[in-house]
Amino acid sequence: MIKRNVIDWNEIWKEQTLLQNQSQHGVDCASIWEKKESAQLFLKMFEEDGTSLIQKTIDELPLTSESRILDIGSGPGTLAIPLSKIVTHITAVDPSDGMINVLKERIAKDGINNIICVNKRWEDIETDVDIESSYDIVIASYSLGMSDIREAIRKMEEVSSKYVCLYWFAGDTSWDINYKALWPSLHGTQYYPSPKCNVLYNVLYDMGIYPHVTVFPFEHIHRFLSEEDAVEHFKSYYKISGKDQVEILSNYLGNHLEKDNNSVILRAMNTRVKFWWEKGELNYGK
Repeated sequence: MIKRNVIDWNEIWKEQTLLQNQSQHGVDCASIWEKKESAQLFLKMFEEDGTSLIQKTIDELPLTSESRILDIGSGPGTLAIPLSKIVTHITAVDPSDGMINVLKERIAKDGINNIICVNKRWEDIETDVDIESSYDIVIASYSLGMSDIREAIRKMEEVSSKYVCLYWFAGDTSWDINYKALWPSLHGTQYYPSPKCNVLYNVLYDMGIYPHVTVFPFEHIHRFLSEEDAVEHFKSYYKISGKDQVEILSNYLGNHLEKDNNSVILRAMNTRVKFWWEKGELNYGK
């Protein structure tokens, strides 16, 4: 009889997430967006160059005017704001103060009354306390930085009455490439990327979830007024403080930034993956 080793994909996700966190000296997505200015720049990038991705995401969701949406990792409302014009209710969850504050300002400015903001990590959310107990669609759009991804998905399933929709990445992302090139020179240690869609799929499979899968490449553009602005923006990404580190980052960006009229741009090409399933659906993915 052939003995087979059973792979615990959730443990692999945990290990790779921990390794990434350690290699980045504790820099995570939430901490990058703590500053309101960084969140505003993120929003501006999507408003200028990411509208087609946002519209594609919305067009593919099974929405009705009565839909109730849970948006996990809402950011500054890139999905929540346009969705608010279509559906009846949205709960937007995000751990970053900067992102939530920008979203609240946009809600107030536009007079929106069907979005509730929750400034917490998904792992810390208490169902029926911080959020409601049931949503038609649960979305986690490029916000799967949870260590225990199986538990995170289990809780998403718990509060979904119909659909769960996850977006993640395949292969090295543009920032993985940049980190791998810069981190050893900046900090003298190797950079390790986050787990990707192959690990996520296997976690879902082991949970008995066989999702529909769509893979699509997408380019977005970071736009800055000058090279100096780009350097200032990315300093928090790479945990930069010393002058030597600033020079390393400046030299790297100088070789990758492109001039575009009165601004400079940094192109970012990534392969994105959408996993979605309907609760109780038989033969998922068929």
